[in-house]
Amino acid sequence: MDSKGVMRHSGTMEKPRSIAKEVTLNGLLIALVFVSTYLIQIRLPISLNGGLVHMGNVALFTVALVFGKKKGAMAGAVGMGLFDLVSGWVAWAPFTFVVRGVMGYLIGRFSEGFENAWWKAPAAIILGGIWMLAGYYATEGILYGNWIAPVTSIPGNLTQLGLGAVIAIPFSKMLKSNALKFMR
Repeated sequence: MDSKGVMRHSGTMEKPRSIAKEVTLNGLLIALVFVSTYLIQIRLPISLNGGLVHMGNVALFTVALVFGKKKGAMAGAVGMGLFDLVSGWVAWAPFTFVVRGVMGYLIGRFSEGFENAWWKAPAAIILGGIWMLAGYYATEGILYGNWIAPVTSIPGNLTQLGLGAVIAIPFSKMLKSNALKFMR
């Protein structure tokens, strides 16, 4: 928001929004990521330390692509961090907050204008995915004191990144071009 109360998003000027609307939208986006992570998940038998494939990435990617870096960072950090807190992954929560927050920021930042350049969204998700893989590899190494075992988590992480991208990119493009006209 600039000094005149005008929200700026992806380099474009929008009508002023009230603080209440911003807080409400942020809460809805966080809830979307949390619920998508919490309700739609598959535990993986291939990872030594558990592992999970969930649909939270679809929501996180969609939020970052459609609403940008700040909302992507907030929804990823809080939505997935909250999931860890309520799902028995408490030790992971602070790491998830950072890994997913930065991931949402990277995807939102590097996909700006993706509706006009087909390659921006996949490139941004790949960049965010590399960050996520490195972040969770380091997290697992720190939490379990083993730097070999985290390799078993990579296939599941790649699966959820790929699935998230395949669903979120076309969905986000449709949302950005149509549905968001009604929110302004």
